[in-house]
Amino acid sequence: MGSFSIWHWLIVLILIGLPLVFVLRAAPAGANRFGEMPASMNFGEAVSSFFRNYVNFSGRASRSEFWYSYLFIIIVGVILVIVDTIVKNEIISSIWNLAALLPTLAMTTRRLHDINRSGWHQLLAWFIPVGSIALIIWYCKKSDDTVTLSEIERVFR
Repeated sequence: MGSFSIWHWLIVLILIGLPLVFVLRAAPAGANRFGEMPASMNFGEAVSSFFRNYVNFSGRASRSEFWYSYLFIIIVGVILVIVDTIVKNEIISSIWNLAALLPTLAMTTRRLHDINRSGWHQLLAWFIPVGSIALIIWYCKKSDDTVTLSEIERVFR
């Protein structure tokens, strides 16, 4: 009971050390490799973009698009859970969660692209608490507004 075995240390290393390798590594320097700077959006535009880019994993999503879309997802989810409680069934909210899964993954990937990080960094969420905290900080981070290569080419044309 009093000793901490090598297996315990291995688990700690995997759960804390492995995500720290990805979290502490700086984003690539230079131009954002994922495209043009995204436009800021209001609530309606963000929800429209959420459904319009249903499985679009390329490009970038601004902070406003990301957070307004998540607000919409949460509001609809809460309403559907209330409806499910009233009808004593969980099918409606389950269908909503399944329908919102792919666009949520796509939008989160585009948000990570906006700060010049790969969408695969979403997998860090499985490493609680280090990965989850890092992702929340990255979601709140200002867009990487370094000049893109296409903008440089446009200036010299």
